[in-house]
Formats: sequence, C-alpha cells, structure tokens
Amino acid sequence: MTTTTSSTTGSISSAGIGSGLDVKSIITSLMAVESQPLTLLQQKASSVQTEISAVGQIQSLTSTLGDKAHALSSSTLWTQTTSTSADTTAVTADTANGTAAPGDYSVSVQQLAQGQTITSPASAGSTLNAGTISIQLGTYKSDGATPPTLTFQPGSTAKVDIPIGAGQASLSAIRDQINSYKAGVQASIITDANGSRLSLRSTDTGASNAFQITTSETVDDGVAGTGLSALNFDASTAATGSQMLLNQSAVNAKATVNGIDIESASNKLSNISDGLSLTLLRKTTDPVAVKVSTDTTSMQKAITDFVSAYSALQSYISLQTKYDAGTAVAAGTSRHDSPLQGDPSVVGFQNQLRAIVTTTSTTSSMFARLSDIGIAVQKDGTLSIANQNKLTSALSHPDELSKLFTTFGTTNENTGIAQRFASLADKANATDGSLFSRTAGLKGELSRNQKQQDDMQTHLDATQARLTAQYQALDTTMSKMNALSSYVSQQVALMQKAT
Repeated sequence: MTTTTSSTTGSISSAGIGSGLDVKSIITSLMAVESQPLTLLQQKASSVQTEISAVGQIQSLTSTLGDKAHALSSSTLWTQTTSTSADTTAVTADTANGTAAPGDYSVSVQQLAQGQTITSPASAGSTLNAGTISIQLGTYKSDGATPPTLTFQPGSTAKVDIPIGAGQASLSAIRDQINSYKAGVQASIITDANGSRLSLRSTDTGASNAFQITTSETVDDGVAGTGLSALNFDASTAATGSQMLLNQSAVNAKATVNGIDIESASNKLSNISDGLSLTLLRKTTDPVAVKVSTDTTSMQKAITDFVSAYSALQSYISLQTKYDAGTAVAAGTSRHDSPLQGDPSVVGFQNQLRAIVTTTSTTSSMFARLSDIGIAVQKDGTLSIANQNKLTSALSHPDELSKLFTTFGTTNENTGIAQRFASLADKANATDGSLFSRTAGLKGELSRNQKQQDDMQTHLDATQARLTAQYQALDTTMSKMNALSSYVSQQVALMQKAT
C-alpha cells in the first residue's frame, strides 16, 4: 500500500486494501495528536509577529513625537516673526524666513523702478544692412534745467559689439543676434497693422541700466538714419537725431519708509530694516502700513502638532497594552487580546512619557507645567488644549514659552519640556534604546520559533513516514493471513464434501 504526505501531517492516498482497516483515518488521527506542538508554535509565531507590528507602530509614532518636540524646542520658533501689509496690491513684505525684528512701518511709493524701452518705427523696414550694433549700458544724467539736458555716462560694464552679417539683416535675425550676446538688453518684435517694429528693453530695472546704441554699416548707403543706422539711439539727442522712439526711461524706484527717502534700482527693497524686505508693486496716494510681529500662528501650530503627536502615541500604547477582563473570560484565557499587555519595555516607556507631562519645570518664571498654558491631561492619558484663552495669553510671552520648552538643563526640573520629550524619543528609537531593543528581541524570538517549527516539521514528516510504513506492513501481513484463512477454509470444505 502506498501513501503520500503534504503540509503539516500529510495525507494518505489509500486505505488498507488487504486488511480492510481505514489506515488513512488512523494515521490522520495519530498525526493530529503529534502535530499539536507545531500548532502551538505557529500560534505563538503569529502572536509575536503581531507584537512586532505593534512595537513598530509605536516606534513610528515616537519618531513623529520626536520630530514635533524638536520643532517645539527650536529657539528660532520663539523669535520667529511674520509680516502684514495693509495693501498688498501696493507693497508686500518679507521677513527673511521669520528673522526680521518686530516693528511698524509706513511706506509710500512715489515711483517704481523700470528699465529703458525703445522701439524702431515700422518704416525702418523688415530688412536692414549688415554691420555692427554696439550696446553700452550706463546712466543718463540730467542737468536739472527745464527742459533738462541729458548726458550719457557709460557704466562699468564694457560696450558689447554685436556683428550683423549679410544673412542676418532681417528684424528677426537681428533680434536673435542681440539676444544671443546677452548685452543687458532684450530684443523682441512687435507687429501691428502698420508693420513690424524692433523693440529693445533693458534686462534689469534701474537708472544705471539705461543704454546707448551706435551702429556701423559694412556698406554705407550714404543716408543717415536708414539701414542699420536707423537703430542708433542716444536719449540726449533722441528728440532730433534718432529714428528709435523712447517708450520708457530707465529709472530707480523711489519710496519713503518711516519718513526716510529710499531709492533702489530694483522694486525689491532688500533688508531695509533688521531683515525686512519690501516689494513695491505700484505708486501710492496714501501711506501703506506694514507690520512685523511675533509669529504666534506658527508657535500655536507647533504646540498643537506636539499635543496631537503625544496623544496619538499615548492612545495607541494604551490600546495595545490594555487589559479587558470580559474579553479574557470570553476567550477562556488569562490574558486579553491586546498584544503588548504587560510588556515591560512598552509600559515602562509609557510611564516615562507620563512623567514628563506631570513633572513641574523651573525653567520659566511664568509657566511651571503644561496646564499653565492651557494644555490638560485627559482621563485616557492624552493631551488636549483645554483652555484656548490661557494658551493665547501665553503666546504673548514667547520668551517665557521658549524657556518652558527649549531650556537645556542638568536635571529634569531645569530642562525644557520639549527638550525632554525629544531626548526620550531619540533614545527610545536609538539602536540601544528600549523600543529598538524590544523589536530586536521579538525578531530573535520569531527566528527561534521558526527554527523550532522547522525541526518539528522534520520530526512530523519522519513520524508520518514511520507510521505509514508500519501500517503498510500490517496491511500486508493481514492480507496474507486473510488469504491463508480463506485457503484453509476452502480445504476444510472440500474435505468435508469428500467424506
């Protein structure tokens, strides 16, 4: 009789043909008893895996709490500022990542910075002569007379000579050639019903980014103001000696901040006062109020994020360690279903968290505990902002809040609360920390369990093979005995007939 085995106890392919015994049922029943230790090992492995997952989630939540505690313990949080503008269509403010000093500012804008723009007439034609276009950046100085006389003063950058070849004399080719030389002037073509015009504009704003254009033609047509020479421009003689039209002069921004006149080549007034920068967007008729104040919104968010992270961690630990007598009785066990109930590493870590919350701090002269700023411990061990008025009042004293959360000390009492939480979280998740070590221990236990399962399975396979061989032998023996018995019975019957 042949048999086959599979999985834990295997299976028997046929019953006792010779003996009539139900060999399959017999071996299955015997193997079910033999397999009970393996079943217990498998159940234990499942339980350990659940514990590993639970501790892993606690580590993740602890890491989040550590991040929020580190943010809360940052000294820059409590000095951070934010800005507001009474008219953001005219002036916006930037506090350089919250480092500007608090203050109030009155801003008036008399003039925006702009670059120079000139345009050729449509009559300049779509194709010009070959030659050279020279661009010089500089400033047009006025003598102050009425009307003023302008004088061009070249800037510190060298004149840029741009060659225009015979095959580059179209407006589009000249535009591309000018732009490729990056001479501080951007060229474009404007087209309307009257034709196409070459428009030249300063790349940057400010009076010092005005420009002068001179040209030379490879083959002079002998007529001034035609061909490539039509692009000549000097603002001091533009009214009488240039085909190019001045659309916009290069000027600096002019503004008044708290009564002080300010001039800038850019419309962004950078770091004009203790880290504050202003961006000018339009001229104003009335002063615009700009205020730099303590960023209490960011401070409250950091506190709220910390409270949420702490509560999420405490809730999860409580869920994974709680004891439910009703569940235990219903399951017929001495323990409930929570995987970490009684786990010394996790329970000890939870007690450390609670101790920080309840310990009095001496770091601030105004606040000694979290409840002093409106944060309360709930019945389930979580935190909540129970008194917003208290918290709002506390936020008006950022220096004292900073002491409560960020102070480095030598004892628990003189160390900031956020510093203590950050340190505890970092240590618990470190390679020698309680949570990391607990996970490593559980993984080791799971590995040993798997080795025991493998050994047990090997033993079961051998046991089933032995039982199968024994019952095969029994079946063969009984088959022979049955055959002999049948033969003897036949012989006896024949002898009886013969007599």
